[in-house]
Amino acid sequence: QVQVVESGGGLVQAGGSLRLSCAASGNIFSINAMAWYRQAPGKQRELVTTITTGGSTNYTDSVKGRFTISRDNAKNTVYLQMNNLKPEDTAVYYCCALRSFQRRSWGQGTQVTVSS
Repeated sequence: QVQVVESGGGLVQAGGSLRLSCAASGNIFSINAMAWYRQAPGKQRELVTTITTGGSTNYTDSVKGRFTISRDNAKNTVYLQMNNLKPEDTAVYYCCALRSFQRRSWGQGTQVTVSS
């Protein structure tokens, strides 16, 4: 099993920044990549960004140039630096461990609210 715990959400004004953290524990050797998803009210959960164990990253178009995913392997922690936040970034952000055999381990989510 893999446990994932997010932290760092909050309320910020448009144009501001937040950094989310995601700590993984348990059978971390089964993890192939880490991802951040988000779900806004009334919308489907969407993939925001991923980072592989090798450090390769991908971003959805709406956050490119504003969000940066990174990882600290020594701490088994992934970070999401979010800059120039917009009201449309408001959502619950979920960290997800993408594991072997298509298994996924989700965190409980952290709320990010961007006021205009």
